[in-house]
Amino acid sequence: MAALLVTRFKNVNPDGSILELVVWKLDAPVPPTGHCYKYRAVFVLNGQRVIGFDNERGKGDHCHLDGKEVAYTFVSVDQLVEDFIKAVAARRTS
Repeated sequence: MAALLVTRFKNVNPDGSILELVVWKLDAPVPPTGHCYKYRAVFVLNGQRVIGFDNERGKGDHCHLDGKEVAYTFVSVDQLVEDFIKAVAARRTS
């Protein structure tokens, strides 16, 4: 299975928090998803994952919010980026 890197971003902020996003375009979906993207997005604060979006094989699209795993509906790479940024912004202001 060939994979094409769509985007990769990592930023270490002055407060030590980390934002990282990686998206790959695949030849075939990662079961049980129906799209051909493999992705992970994470926001780490004080060494702990606060927010994470990914589509692990066998689990499908989901996100991690403050230690809880919930289903996520993947629409597009652009929407994933927007959803991730929105979730991080909401967490930073709470």
